[in-house]
Amino acid sequence: MKRSLQRHLSLVLGTAILIAGLLAAVASFGLAYQEAKEFQDDMLRQIAMLTPGGATAALTLQQMDINNDGISDPDSRVTIYRLPSVSAPAWLKSDLSPGLHTLNTGTEQMRVFVRGGQTRTVVVQPTEARDEIAVNSALRTLIPLLLLLPILIWLIVRIVRSQLAPVAQLARRLDEQSAHHPRQLPSDDLPQEITPFVHAINRLLERINQLMGQQRRFIADAAHELRSPLTALSIQSQNLMQAGSPEAMRERISPLQDGIERARHLTEQLLSLARTQADAREPVVTNVSAMARELIAEYLPLSDARQIDLGLDEIAPLSLHAEPDALRIILRNALENALKYTPEGGEVTLRLIPEDGSAIIEIVDTGPGIPVAERERVFDPFYRMPGTAGIGSGLGLAIAREAAIRLGGSVSLHERENGCGLVFRYQQMRNK
Repeated sequence: MKRSLQRHLSLVLGTAILIAGLLAAVASFGLAYQEAKEFQDDMLRQIAMLTPGGATAALTLQQMDINNDGISDPDSRVTIYRLPSVSAPAWLKSDLSPGLHTLNTGTEQMRVFVRGGQTRTVVVQPTEARDEIAVNSALRTLIPLLLLLPILIWLIVRIVRSQLAPVAQLARRLDEQSAHHPRQLPSDDLPQEITPFVHAINRLLERINQLMGQQRRFIADAAHELRSPLTALSIQSQNLMQAGSPEAMRERISPLQDGIERARHLTEQLLSLARTQADAREPVVTNVSAMARELIAEYLPLSDARQIDLGLDEIAPLSLHAEPDALRIILRNALENALKYTPEGGEVTLRLIPEDGSAIIEIVDTGPGIPVAERERVFDPFYRMPGTAGIGSGLGLAIAREAAIRLGGSVSLHERENGCGLVFRYQQMRNK
């Protein structure tokens, strides 16, 4: 059974109220009881002061002609003696000092008040009767408080339920949201403690909307980009069927093969982008220096075919805490772009720069470069600058940026320091 915040709050607050109420009840009972005992002592003093001076025998309040309803209560069991007196009980010593005393008669305890003078007045009351009166008086103050406790607990439950009602309403609104177009939750008239939580949900919904928008645009662009090569392949296959001679057939096979290669490359890039966005593996310590040498060796035949000087500039061995596949995707796409757009006889250099707290990997080429206004747009999927030569899908840099974001790094484009060209830079913080 899952933990209920409402039930937990009700239980904790109800228990706290119950314990506090019981402690207050005990304190109230004790104070009322003590006050009742003091009132009984005061009553004994008042009776002693109001006793007729000529009384010499033992008297009860019923035998006295005292016009005071508070003193003549028959339930108080008060007895008055004059000392010295032959009728006084044996336990009532004649040498008692003036004031209040508690005496034991052998069968019960007595509370005694002695009024001084030549003839002393002694007012006696059994402690049992005093205790009964004190308890009854204290209970009359205790019972209302005990009756109030269940009402307080019921109020606590109702208050907690009403205060947590906005959470249930927010949950219902979230359930009613459309999965395709989630809307932000209203934050008006919400408790201060819930508002940050709602704002966090709204920020999450905003990011989800952005991702869904990017996904919809990606699907639309991918469909558009795939339609063109597939249409071209269909036309080329029809042309191939209409070839009237082996020579014409061979001429038409070459464009068909190029179209198939473009479609294959585009499909691989689409799958790579989708895998980069969805895949999430644990980062490990990656030897970037060894990976750079492997990539140089892999692309060396292509650079030799285009007469491009492909080299490695390594200041010091470099390692990163990263996903090897994602890092390889970044460097591979940057190298492919550099080799594709660098003219024959140019240079492409893979540079490793370890710095304090971070690592920088650069691919420097001597190609035509990219204008400053276009350096952010080229990271958008399927975007190619107007007038760009060669065949491409505009996905390479977009894939590199997605992989960099997943690694917690950043990619950027810069001008080459000496002469024309472009610098692709990947930067990531190093774990020490």
